[in-house]
Amino acid sequence: MCVRDRGGQVVYEHQPDLVLSTASVGKLLLLIEVARSLPPDLPCDRRDVPPVADSGLWQHLRTDVLPAHDLAVLVASVSDNLATNVLLRHVGLDRVTALTAELGLTATALHDMVRDVRAAEHPPRLSSGSAAELSLLLHRLPAVDGGDRVLDWMGTSADLSMVASAFALDPLSHAGVTLRNKTGTDDGVRADVGVAGACTYAVLANWEPGAVPVGEVLATMRELGDGMRALVGK
Repeated sequence: MCVRDRGGQVVYEHQPDLVLSTASVGKLLLLIEVARSLPPDLPCDRRDVPPVADSGLWQHLRTDVLPAHDLAVLVASVSDNLATNVLLRHVGLDRVTALTAELGLTATALHDMVRDVRAAEHPPRLSSGSAAELSLLLHRLPAVDGGDRVLDWMGTSADLSMVASAFALDPLSHAGVTLRNKTGTDDGVRADVGVAGACTYAVLANWEPGAVPVGEVLATMRELGDGMRALVGK
């Protein structure tokens, strides 16, 4: 965990440099590259990539083609896997990797496209990162090319089940506090990073699936969110 104040100074941390699996949090790096390099109205066709299930809405919609901006909103709001892979096809993983280095990130990365089955020949996890780097990335995001657009997209996030649950907001309308977040979920993985009021935060949890009830993990993340809520005065 790592929480930073308005000036970027760490106000609370716990093992902030530990590199953990972050599931869909790595999609943030893709969104930054999309914001700075793809025209918002660029037509994107889902038939250009293999189907992929799990999180997302586009797989349930009838239209095959959407503009890049709309796909970015789908990724930010519901972590849409199909939209992720279509955008990644357009920008390329190499460009996301180059962006990661440009941002000075060494512990944080998007390793692969989303896959229904992650086989031995594939990277073992979708993304990884440290709480220190991710909280600093969120702090610096307004100064990054395309960063304001990414923050706007993050404001549509519907997953307030982790740290952000402490703010008791409507998942579909975040009135009452400035909240921008991106989450990641997988077996034995919960991650929540974002901006809450004047603070930026990253809370990452990895555990052996089945060893700890998910409810206990979420309860701990909620407690950390309660502390952050007190910090921002909401």
